[in-house]
Amino acid sequence: MSDDSTNDTNPKVEAFLIEGYRRMSSSQKLERVRSLTRAVQEFALLDVRRRHPDADEREQALRVASRWIEPDLMVRAFGWDVREKGY
Repeated sequence: MSDDSTNDTNPKVEAFLIEGYRRMSSSQKLERVRSLTRAVQEFALLDVRRRHPDADEREQALRVASRWIEPDLMVRAFGWDVREKGY
């Protein structure tokens, strides 16, 4: 279990969650990670749309991708300079 000073989850609830994760198969755990990753990406896209309401789909996708891909690779691969255009 984690350090109580940095954890706001009740220890009984945390133990229950950990036991549930232990019972999951590898494929169930992988699906949970995939689902959470998709949720994070959707929230990032919503943030991009809020900040850049006039951006087309390509620009939206580049701005989302630039949150995970290093700036130099974004320039080399897509011609998108985060330092110039932002996230």
